[in-house]
Amino acid sequence: MKKLLLALSLTMISILVNAQEIILPLWEGTPPLQKDMGLEEKAVEEGIIRIENVQIPQIEVFLPSKQMRTGQAVVIFPGGGYHILAYDWEGRDFAKWLNTQGIVGIVVKYRLPDSKSLTDAKEVPLLDAQRAVRLVRHHAEEWKIEPANIGVMGFSAGGHLASTVSTQYAHEVERSKDAVDALSARPDFSILAYPVISFRDASAHSGSRKNLIGADASQELIDRFSSELNVTAETPPTFLVHAQDDGGVPIENSFLYYKALNANKVPASLHIYPKGGHGFGFGLGKGPVDGWREVLLDWMKTVGQ
Repeated sequence: MKKLLLALSLTMISILVNAQEIILPLWEGTPPLQKDMGLEEKAVEEGIIRIENVQIPQIEVFLPSKQMRTGQAVVIFPGGGYHILAYDWEGRDFAKWLNTQGIVGIVVKYRLPDSKSLTDAKEVPLLDAQRAVRLVRHHAEEWKIEPANIGVMGFSAGGHLASTVSTQYAHEVERSKDAVDALSARPDFSILAYPVISFRDASAHSGSRKNLIGADASQELIDRFSSELNVTAETPPTFLVHAQDDGGVPIENSFLYYKALNANKVPASLHIYPKGGHGFGFGLGKGPVDGWREVLLDWMKTVGQ
């Protein structure tokens, strides 16, 4: 009996070592730009886990087995129109898949701007995104990550957030700081899947724009959060994927960002598939788009070369 218990214990230890998941809050205590109002997060599973009203932003870290680690990491921002987070479909599922390729996957549960507890809602998602990148860099040695090989990945509105942190990584708001804030929030590469990019009328996803900056936002604010207008030569290399029949976020969003990247001589790869619709995720069963992840992996091997 003792031998059996020992064997079971060793098996459990082996599983924990080879499939490590770590959950860390982004901030100590009450997060910046937030009042403690006793509000509660809501999570509903209806085929997809949908999270609303995030009050304690965090990262969920998925580490690959030691034998497979490449040193690369991807910080993932699930989409959901800045109203919900499609937490498994565009988060955990991709982190676990990245693990099979030896890549650390980090899912960010970021605060959403429609929460009543926020004091400057439009700034909060970017602030959480910057903190997530910095926190991963802070733990790079511990998690066996190369500090200069940390990318971001975002889907739909999460793609907007990934493009925002890629172009506004140095943006600051007034708040207290700690040692983590001394690290760079600039991603080393970006992966944008059917992303919201522009808040300008012709290409805007009206729901994301309204939820982040409001229905009556000034032109100055619209331009600030239109990522194609903020690309510079320092913007990270970027991989874009979109479906031509996307009825949710116009394909022009990816075109605009690619055009800005190209104009600034930033390495970029744009992949358009005829079918897939919006929110195709892995793309399984949707025709040629289901091969986009293999194309992505080939591109990721070239980052930094």
